[in-house]
Amino acid sequence: MNFLLYVNYPDWIHPEIFPSVPALHFLRWYGLMYVFAFAFAYLILNIQRKEGLLDSAKAKVSEDEVLSFISTGFIFLLIGARIFACLIYTPGGKYLRAPWLIFWPFDEQMNFTGFEGMSYHGGFVGGLIGMIFWCKKNKKPLLKWMDVMVVAIPCGYTFGRLGNFLNGELYGRLTKMPWGMIFRDSKGYSASIQWVQDFAASIGMQIPESGLVLLPRHPSQLYEAFFEGIFLFVILFLLRKKKPFDGFLSALYSTGYGLVRFVIEYFRMPDEDMGFKLGNTVGAPLDRDVSLTNISTGQILCFIMIVFGIGLGIYSYIQYKKNERLIKS
Repeated sequence: MNFLLYVNYPDWIHPEIFPSVPALHFLRWYGLMYVFAFAFAYLILNIQRKEGLLDSAKAKVSEDEVLSFISTGFIFLLIGARIFACLIYTPGGKYLRAPWLIFWPFDEQMNFTGFEGMSYHGGFVGGLIGMIFWCKKNKKPLLKWMDVMVVAIPCGYTFGRLGNFLNGELYGRLTKMPWGMIFRDSKGYSASIQWVQDFAASIGMQIPESGLVLLPRHPSQLYEAFFEGIFLFVILFLLRKKKPFDGFLSALYSTGYGLVRFVIEYFRMPDEDMGFKLGNTVGAPLDRDVSLTNISTGQILCFIMIVFGIGLGIYSYIQYKKNERLIKS
């Protein structure tokens, strides 16, 4: 008996919440995922507030302060995510020539598109700036507030990647794993190419003699949703009351996310128009390459996150020791 070693992307999943109602096509699952992400992050932040993890010797932290903090961080996150996506992941200088288009949610025919294209790393930078701004403005200890925020971020991030999956975007490279998925909007390959025929035969796929063929890919959005979201959340949530010093969880998150995402990038499909930034970039097949020496833009940004996380951990520890000596003296 010949078993198929792949699954088809579900036909009933569409980017629109109400696909059969054209007037409501502006309501998309991806946007709704951001609402869920904000709500969940706020819930986790408020749990930590009730546990007294933000209280000082002088006063308890109110629910309004937590809402103000996360709202500021979320706004800066969205701005940073959009700017990075437009300036770093959109080659050609379109947005440099017309920067107002970064926050223009319509196409040339004035059809509403929303803000398609968001960068996690841009959101990380934007959110960090937002937290620094809020803590300075409200005279709050930055490292302590950052620590409670990073506990809340990962599961919120899970919703974002589920939104990518519902959009059928950011899929991975080709795979022969039995959970490989055929995404209906992925790149097709000519059935006349020999490697395509061999690939299809190896997974029990029947293909026509001519035309384009869609091949299974890693559902990398789901990998990220679990490992960069749920996995990191569980670790950080369990350590929230056991951290050795303020800033520890923030450093752990930055380093941990960078490491996990760096590995998953080997399964994720790099941007077609950007290719690999380091390694054997000439002629490297983006969707089939398995070389560990080919490095994508996302991996370079992840490496920067890892370095930042290590540096933040060292800085936080030094500050902790310095405060200890001041208290003893």
